[in-house]
Amino acid sequence: LCNSLLANFRGMVQHGLPLEIGDTVQILEKCEGSQCCHCGIFPSSYIHLKNALVKNKGQFETVIPTEDSVITEITMTLRDWGTMWKQLYMRNEGDLFHRLWHVMNEILELRQQVLVGHLTHDRLSDIKQHITARLDWGNEQLGLDLVPRRDFSMVDPDEISITELYRLMERRHRRREAPPQASMHHLFLQMKSMMSSNLGEELEVFYSVYDSREMRPISERFFVRLNKQGLTKSPEKTERQCTLFVDLGSSDLRKDVYVVAHIFRIGRMVAGEKKSVSNTQYKRPYGCAVISVADLLTADFKDDHLLKIYSCNAESEWYQIHDSIIRKVSSRYSHIGTNTGLNVSLQLLHGDMEQIRKDYMRLFTRNVSITKRLGFSDIIIPGEIRNDLYVTLERGEFEKGGKSVARNVEVTIYLLGGDGQLLKGLVCCGSGEPGVDENRSFVLYHSNSPRWAEQIKLPIPLEMFHGTHLRFELRHCSTKEKGEKKLFGFSFVPLMQDDGRPLPDGTQELIVHKCEETADLQDPSRYLKLPFSKASPQPGNNQTIKNSKESFWIQSSLCSTKLTQNGDMLDLLKWRVHPDRIIDCLSKLKDIDGTEIVKFLQDTLDTLFGILDESPQRYGLKVFDCLVSDVLFKPYEGEYMKCRHCIALKDLIRVLKWYVDRIIDAEHQEQIQQVLKASEYLFKYIVQSRRLYAAATGGQNEEEFRCSVHELFKSIHLFLSHESKGISPITHTQAVFLRSFPTVCCELLKIFSMREVANLARDTLSSLPALTHTDCPLQAVKLQCMAKTVESPLYINPESRCVLLPVVLRLLHTHLQEQRELVLCANILTSMLTLNTPATECGVSEEVNLVMEGLSGVLLRTILEVTNRPQPAATSLRLQYQDVTGEFVACLLTLLRQLKDKEYQQLLSRFPTKDELTSFLLQLFTVFRILIRPDMFPKDWTVMRLVANNVIITTILYLSDTLRNNFLNEKFDFKVWESYFYLCIIFINQPCLQLEMFPPSKRKKVLEKYGDMRVMIGCEIFSMWQHLGDYKLSLIPTLIGPFMEVTLVPQVDLRNVLIPIFHDMMDCEQQRSGNFKQVEAKLIDKLDGLMSEGKGDETYRELFNNILLKKIERETWRESGISHIATVTRLMERLLDYRDCMKIGEVDGKTMGCTVNLLNFYKTELNKEEMYIRYIHKLYELHLKAQNYTEASYTLLLYDELLEWTERPLREFLTYPMQSEWQRKECLHLTIIHNFDRGKVSPSRILGCILSHFKTSLYDKIMNQQRLEPEFFRVGFYGKKFPFFLRNKEFVCRGNDYERLEAFQQRMLSEFPHAIAMQHANLPDQTIHQADAQYLQIYPVSPVPENQDVLQRDGVPNNIKSFYKVNHIWRFRYDRPFHKGTKDKENEFKSLWVERTTLALAQSLPGISSWFEVEKRELVEMSPLENASEVIENKTLQLRTLIAQCQMRQMLNINPLTMCLNGVIDAAVNGGLARYQEAFFAKDYIANHPEDGEKITRLRELMFEQAHILEFGLAVHEKFVPQDMRPLHKKLVDQFHVMRSSLGIQFPAYVRVSPLHFANGSPRTCRTPVPNAISPEGGRIVARRSPLSYPAVNRYSSSSLSSQASNEVSNITGQSESSDEVFNMQPSPSTSSLSSNHSGSHNVNSSAPSSNRASPLPSDKHKHSRENACLSPRDRLCSGIFSSPLDPTQVRALPPALFNIGSLCKNVRSLSPMPTARSPQKSMVPPLTPSPTDSLPMGSLASHSPARSGSYSSGISSLSRCSVSETCGIDLPPPDPPLPPAVPADVPIRRGSKTPPPYSVYERNNPRRAMPLPHSLSVPPSTDNPSLTAKHQLNRVQRINSEPRHRPTPRKVSQL
Repeated sequence: LCNSLLANFRGMVQHGLPLEIGDTVQILEKCEGSQCCHCGIFPSSYIHLKNALVKNKGQFETVIPTEDSVITEITMTLRDWGTMWKQLYMRNEGDLFHRLWHVMNEILELRQQVLVGHLTHDRLSDIKQHITARLDWGNEQLGLDLVPRRDFSMVDPDEISITELYRLMERRHRRREAPPQASMHHLFLQMKSMMSSNLGEELEVFYSVYDSREMRPISERFFVRLNKQGLTKSPEKTERQCTLFVDLGSSDLRKDVYVVAHIFRIGRMVAGEKKSVSNTQYKRPYGCAVISVADLLTADFKDDHLLKIYSCNAESEWYQIHDSIIRKVSSRYSHIGTNTGLNVSLQLLHGDMEQIRKDYMRLFTRNVSITKRLGFSDIIIPGEIRNDLYVTLERGEFEKGGKSVARNVEVTIYLLGGDGQLLKGLVCCGSGEPGVDENRSFVLYHSNSPRWAEQIKLPIPLEMFHGTHLRFELRHCSTKEKGEKKLFGFSFVPLMQDDGRPLPDGTQELIVHKCEETADLQDPSRYLKLPFSKASPQPGNNQTIKNSKESFWIQSSLCSTKLTQNGDMLDLLKWRVHPDRIIDCLSKLKDIDGTEIVKFLQDTLDTLFGILDESPQRYGLKVFDCLVSDVLFKPYEGEYMKCRHCIALKDLIRVLKWYVDRIIDAEHQEQIQQVLKASEYLFKYIVQSRRLYAAATGGQNEEEFRCSVHELFKSIHLFLSHESKGISPITHTQAVFLRSFPTVCCELLKIFSMREVANLARDTLSSLPALTHTDCPLQAVKLQCMAKTVESPLYINPESRCVLLPVVLRLLHTHLQEQRELVLCANILTSMLTLNTPATECGVSEEVNLVMEGLSGVLLRTILEVTNRPQPAATSLRLQYQDVTGEFVACLLTLLRQLKDKEYQQLLSRFPTKDELTSFLLQLFTVFRILIRPDMFPKDWTVMRLVANNVIITTILYLSDTLRNNFLNEKFDFKVWESYFYLCIIFINQPCLQLEMFPPSKRKKVLEKYGDMRVMIGCEIFSMWQHLGDYKLSLIPTLIGPFMEVTLVPQVDLRNVLIPIFHDMMDCEQQRSGNFKQVEAKLIDKLDGLMSEGKGDETYRELFNNILLKKIERETWRESGISHIATVTRLMERLLDYRDCMKIGEVDGKTMGCTVNLLNFYKTELNKEEMYIRYIHKLYELHLKAQNYTEASYTLLLYDELLEWTERPLREFLTYPMQSEWQRKECLHLTIIHNFDRGKVSPSRILGCILSHFKTSLYDKIMNQQRLEPEFFRVGFYGKKFPFFLRNKEFVCRGNDYERLEAFQQRMLSEFPHAIAMQHANLPDQTIHQADAQYLQIYPVSPVPENQDVLQRDGVPNNIKSFYKVNHIWRFRYDRPFHKGTKDKENEFKSLWVERTTLALAQSLPGISSWFEVEKRELVEMSPLENASEVIENKTLQLRTLIAQCQMRQMLNINPLTMCLNGVIDAAVNGGLARYQEAFFAKDYIANHPEDGEKITRLRELMFEQAHILEFGLAVHEKFVPQDMRPLHKKLVDQFHVMRSSLGIQFPAYVRVSPLHFANGSPRTCRTPVPNAISPEGGRIVARRSPLSYPAVNRYSSSSLSSQASNEVSNITGQSESSDEVFNMQPSPSTSSLSSNHSGSHNVNSSAPSSNRASPLPSDKHKHSRENACLSPRDRLCSGIFSSPLDPTQVRALPPALFNIGSLCKNVRSLSPMPTARSPQKSMVPPLTPSPTDSLPMGSLASHSPARSGSYSSGISSLSRCSVSETCGIDLPPPDPPLPPAVPADVPIRRGSKTPPPYSVYERNNPRRAMPLPHSLSVPPSTDNPSLTAKHQLNRVQRINSEPRHRPTPRKVSQL
């Protein structure tokens, strides 16, 4: 017993067995209470018991429920569908989802009906057919396997032969590809209603099928009555509203065949007449509607149609209104109305009526009227009885009859019998309504020449046909009040002629007899004597008068199987009446139409045999000729012969032998061929006669009959053995007989024994000539005869099969050897082997040996020949080609499956020499490889593939011993062994064996039935490899790649078996050549291609590494082996990463980084140039796809570097044609330049190799086009979930255009959706490194330019400098401020240190990738004094840049300069310069830090330099400031004087200070002499406290003048002080406020120790939050580590300007345009550039902090609390005043305003008292020129030369 689960059981209890609904479980034991077994328990109430059959008892047993196989299939299939059905919903395939849902419900309903078991056998078969059809449909839609079935049940492949399995699969596949076309079709019609807004009368609707090509109806009419509402009058009677137009042929389904509806109204003569006119009802034309049958061909279900109704414009044209509508002659009809139409349902049904009744039972559960075809259908069924006469009222010609207008003629039709009585109910107007006694035609208004074309049917019984006639009464319908119908004439026609023939088909012109009284027609005998047709004789008669002017036309058509209108047929059937005319009747029989003969087939055959019995000697040959005529011998004769007794047996055999004996000598073969064509039916007559005679006589004359038959076959053998030269008439005669010979044998089996008939067949087939001409048709006929014989019962019987088999094999061998008639040969062989099922193996071994001995070799050659031919293009030929190949393959597999060990030995022992055995094995292995091809069978033939693989693996296991015994040692054959291994490897790799790709249910079934065949063949490979010994060396080079491919199959057992072979290969190579480089090279070459195809995984990499490392532990070459294994393993890592990235299909940084990683590995570690170049181009394509044109150019440069300018020819490679090396290099250069141009990067590396016109155009673009400066970000990838090339590494990435930190972070998180963003910049510990997750650490870094000489060189355009600032960058840095030691709350600058991290990359950016790995990191700490110097220097450089841009008119407005000046001069935050004075100029600090003397001097120089720059900036500002900002300028001038006084600096009125005044445009010391009057003893000015503010967090102080000015500027300019469009910079953490609120972001924590960090004051926090709220998102502070780069080079662009002492600046040198600012708004404000001092070595005092990019208010500008003299007591001698520079002659002079504007700094001769110079700011005496710039610049150059290490450039503060 087994059980089926009724409910899910989770198995949560101990030893519980989890089960799901539908699972089948075998019950081993039933337990009660607590005594339970431990095999797996479940509640007994959860299951339903049912009987089962256990196969293969033991470990691999299979439990099969003994239920209907259809039910089992439904259960398994619906379970698979359920999972896939849900996936359809997830993939949003709604249409298939809903269709499959309905099909599943339908199958469940049908399954329930089958399970109930109350169905009849026929009904059960129908339901199973429906179920299997729907199962096949669902499997096809879901891409599942094709299920082989026989009689609606699944077939077990192990229980039938492979040839039969192939035929079942092929038949089902063909049926699905091209469904069989039905020859019979039927049209279902249902009348629903008529839609109309003005219906007030009843209607009659007549439907018919009309052929517009032949202009005739092809069906009867269907008649429907409608009430005044347009509904059917009898809705309860469905036969009156539904019909089936039957017996439509395939030729009737054309566009020109229509369904026509004629509509008549029953009411007044004229529509709309008054009711008082007449109450008489008339049948009047109303409208017509048509629809093409072709419109219904595509519908598989009933479809509702609304047919438009058209009326006839002239009633005289009514008879052809349908033709007018079809031909669209719109002048003859008009549309009745938009709201009028016929609502009908139409559906085409296909198949014979019996099949239709089964398939559409719902149509026949109700009464449906059958509307027959006019005449017989295309297929005439014998025994069908039909006797219908169709009469059509054509037209009439009538006189007015004394009327002023034409008549309204109505025709009444009566059917009267021979006695003159009315035959009731035999006049049918159409199907759907019962027959009536009379029929009234419709009336055409005022027409003397009416045309009706109205058809009626008269189903008259045969016995009533004689003497019956039709009478047509003609009446005039008056439109007067009485509305009477007055008779004015009549016509009649008899239905049977005097000679016994019925009324002939065709048109009859009838005579209209005058008659005005109905009483005159009471006695039909009175008018039947009158002539009825104008074509008949006209004897005189006084009762009626013939009127020659009036006529009445009808058309008749007889459809009868009992009455014939053919006189010759009638004479033959009545031969006894005229015996003297028998010869003439028999002669005319051949000329009678075949349809007429078939209708009367039984009567005709009775007549012929009656004549033969009457006089066989006289009429024998004539009757025989009639019997063998083509028209008589239809398949229907079998029914006739079952009940007829042929007594002319001897005469038939005698006449047939007489014909056969005269074949060879006859001059004309036509008559003989006619006889032999009928031999099948003649032998049927002979056999049937003999059986009936023997039954009647008790078996008399048996021996005599046998002798006569043997004598007849001797004559047949004689004529068949005749050999003709070429093609002769006798050859055709032989072919005619062979076509019917198999049927003759089957008939003889009814009276002779099986062996006796087999001997006759053998002798007959053997008598055929052995050699015939190639083009002789006898060859094909011979095979066709053989095919029919093999399929007949004669061959199925084992006794007769052993007699026929040698003949069949001999014939097949001949044709296969010559490769002729392969299709027939395949069919014969398939039919032969279909009998050899596994169940009959014991009895067919000898037959199989005979077939293998006779056909094995030629069969293999045939398969190879057929598969090597090109497939034909035509579809039919291609299908035939596939069938031939498949059938031959199935035959071979069937034979091999029948072979056992003994048969294999016998087969192989038949080859006498080794060469013949080798040839056989090679052919067999090749055929097996062909069988494994994916295109060998359709993709859904998994069952067939698995069976074939099972046979192949069995054969391989048998042949392994043969290879070991016959092809080793001195008999070693390389080809055989190579072919063997290749076959095994291809076998393992075929898709149908990759069980991992199968659904779980399918995988389980395959494993239960066949096991994992890959592991079996893998073990055999390993075993055979071990037997090779020293011969392995010859196979290693060719098998390394294939073995690598097979080990990549994701099957652990297979990998464990085969990976050790690589160790064996390495050992063999090591022993032979001392190394295994060949193995390594082959592995590496093959690995790339295999991995890119999707093979291999991480498990394989680990297995490969672990297994081989374990194998080589004890080898002497262990070290080199470890190195090789490590190299291959690392390559696998990179290839797996690359494949995983490419699977996503998106071009992102991860994909490119992975490609770069693999590219570098091929170059550096493997030195594989071709693979290196291939991946160069793959990376290039990725860059182009991502529009990374700069990286694309650098990538192609890698290939360019490999080429030389030589004439060496290069082969065609990738997309490159065959060309010389210099041509390819030139082509690469042009492509690289083009991409550099698209990426807006200067191609400086290859400019020297390009033509001059390219140089010119490129230089113009470099100077004129905007070049965006990218951002750079440091990205750390931590955690084990990252790919190998990223795992626990850090990179620097070049951002995209306009990409800020937020966008970059979002992009990285989208590339790694499972990653976790780290919220701090500290280096992670090992816990993060080893975590089973992904962590991303991202923050911006600043580039450190390498080419400092370019940045410091005069005359270099700014665009060039900008290029070098962000290109060819190897080093990057970022700063982190922190406090060291005790923090001074009064002055935080004393302990503010900066931790600077420098990152060195493996390659420069930009390069072949947008990111590169960090190769080295350095950490340096900057002291507070160094930090202060850098802050002041950065602000000075910013001022110089803005002033230069303003002078060169590169600013759209002066607001940026205004805001920067205001921020420096009126610094209201952090105390400004005073804090630095307090911190670093104090005596205590100088005494405690004697080593910082030089640095203090440097800080003092920078203060003076900033003051001079501010003064010149105010002068420039005065020239360009708009009028409305003059008050602000005045305030700045006043504040500057206060600030200058606080510094102890005074300038004479005649001194004109300018940054351009300094040598090289880069002042580093104060050139203006310090006044001697300034001394420590002088008076002190207590200045307003204005702390120095770097990050601008406390910029807005309500109490400070600078904040008011700043607000005023913001209000005037409409811009925020920190707006990116204004100055494009952000605060730096290194320039933090005194309250340490530089770490403004809560997301990123400073990496400094907590003890070194101070908390911001509450007020500072509040100010910081307020300012951040005012900033744009990208400008807000985020972290103490994020900073912003400042351009240190733009100051270099300032040329020396000319100044006149004592006057305003008159001359300013004009410069070339400066680059515009980079911002999303494309502001014209240029970016801030770093100072040339960035080139200083790390040891210099002028360190580089991101503070350069601080806000405009972060300069040193405010007054100090104490005077300078209080903070330092050093007195300095005054230096000499500077000399003005010479004015170059070529410098253009710019005239200024003669009248200086108000509040100019130059007009103010400050009357304030002089202040003594503080000792801390005094300059030591010097004998040199007071210009210190040259000296300091010189020192810097010396430092650069001595210390080549460059300082990194500052970076911008990133935004979150």
